[in-house]
Amino acid sequence: MSLQLMTYLVVGATFALYVFIAIKARASTTGEFYVAGKGVHPVLNGMATGADWMSAASFISMAGLIAFKGFDASVYLMGWTGGYCLLAMLLAPYLRKYGKFTVPEFIGDRYYSNTARIVAVICLITASLTYVIGQMKGIGVAFSRFLEVPFATGLLVGMAIVFVYAVLGGMKGITYTQIAQYCVLIFAYTVPAIFISLQLTGNPVPQIGLGSTMADGSGVYLLDKLDQVLVDLGFKAYTIQKGTTINMFLLTLSLMIGTAGLPHVITRFFTVPRVRDARSSAGWALVFIAILYTTAPAVGAMARLNLMNTIQIGEVGSPDGNLKISDVPSWFVNWEKTGLLKHEDKNNDGRIQYYNDKNKEFAAKAEAWGWKGNEMTKVDRDIMVLANPEIANLPNWVIALVAAGGIAAALSTAAGLLLAISSSVSHDLLKGVFVPDMTEKNELLASRISMAGAILVAGYLGLNPPGFAAQVVALAFGLAASSIFPAIMMGIFSKRVNNTGAVLGMLSGLGVTLVYIFWFKGWFFIKGTAMLPNTPDNWLFGISPEAFGAVGALINFVVALVVSNMTKEPPEHIQALIEDIRVPGSFSK
Repeated sequence: MSLQLMTYLVVGATFALYVFIAIKARASTTGEFYVAGKGVHPVLNGMATGADWMSAASFISMAGLIAFKGFDASVYLMGWTGGYCLLAMLLAPYLRKYGKFTVPEFIGDRYYSNTARIVAVICLITASLTYVIGQMKGIGVAFSRFLEVPFATGLLVGMAIVFVYAVLGGMKGITYTQIAQYCVLIFAYTVPAIFISLQLTGNPVPQIGLGSTMADGSGVYLLDKLDQVLVDLGFKAYTIQKGTTINMFLLTLSLMIGTAGLPHVITRFFTVPRVRDARSSAGWALVFIAILYTTAPAVGAMARLNLMNTIQIGEVGSPDGNLKISDVPSWFVNWEKTGLLKHEDKNNDGRIQYYNDKNKEFAAKAEAWGWKGNEMTKVDRDIMVLANPEIANLPNWVIALVAAGGIAAALSTAAGLLLAISSSVSHDLLKGVFVPDMTEKNELLASRISMAGAILVAGYLGLNPPGFAAQVVALAFGLAASSIFPAIMMGIFSKRVNNTGAVLGMLSGLGVTLVYIFWFKGWFFIKGTAMLPNTPDNWLFGISPEAFGAVGALINFVVALVVSNMTKEPPEHIQALIEDIRVPGSFSK
């Protein structure tokens, strides 16, 4: 059976399953639409949370970043998993005990202000929309390869799929769809990793294979081999730190506290029956997440080694050391159709030279060999996980399975994010502020309309994202870190912070972070108008836009605390509410 036919069958079967579940679990009330009726079992909720959490950035892009950044990409592993632990311990149980539908609703009640609620909605939409753009990039990558069409066409198809089952099912349909998607994506991620680990190291456990010797009998460790291949072609060694320590620290911190402030993940803890179930589902989710996150470093390293060995097939600098254009494998041709992989024969020798032509010392050597520059003009990092099984010549059913897994990861998180956006518009703005007497039927209709609008906006912006999927997601985490996380933390653990402090804190944290991102990214409607090139030499104290969320969070905390201490303290009933939320004994209820 051909690869394309196999892919159609596998991906089509998973789509049929998702749509069937969405129809069977269609939400008929606002409680089912927003929080699945608060009746999801903690183990199932943990699985759904894992799917919601492991987005296209985790499945498709994280291993791609690891493949090209090496040691420096460890911040994504540490930040995202550490942040999830922070969320599970510090926020989830308290928010579940409070028992509302959304994060802006908690902030509005805690800070006794519709203004605070509206500002929280603005922060939520800004972070969630940025996040969903990263998912749209992943959806476009997966569908463009699956359908063998340009990236833009693949993105449009993916948008249509998200529209059908996310708008239809609400949280109830999304929850049970995400359970199925978790099973698909984790199976799709681990099976090829096992195959490739066996192929390269003889060890079936990828986590162990990463630190094992090569299966060719040379006795060379896999990471040492990868270091040598890269250094031989003018790249920096895979296992060394390349960025500054302060940027790595702040990026890790930004990802951690951004995780704890992500509304679509927090909302998942409102779907369980009891407060203690929120802690239990958080623990189960961490188990399910760890399966992928401990496999990702091996997938990234092995994908990079396979890619380099495919193009650099002999001794560096020798006439027959590079892949002949006439001999490019089918996977190479297929990915070129998407526009995410490109090459150019700059010296007309009929071969492909793939090296670091920005390394002046190595470029001088390459010129002496007749090389005229790096001929791999585009290798989108987001293709690495999906292309890896094809590069390794794995069976067609494995390649088709990976395509299904990548699509499942992108769709599951996109659906959760879109629900967070729609609920903030319909429940927090319309029902909560502007039209308090809105009927439940009209609120559901408003939720679905706002979700459809969010899909269109995110899809449009996803056509020209400001980076790879994981980088775009990192920006979203920075926005959540600088705006939502401090407001929730102070709302739970400080009785002194009042509405004025919270509002000014959120606005200052979000504003400073957005300005910094726009300064270097020139993004959205002003794309291409960045004030300075996005390079480490121009960053403030070497802090990248992706890492600046931690600085924004600090500003948020400082402004909120200073302003609150200069103004009137919160009313007594609000202080009593905070005390009640933090009573440990009630967590078993």
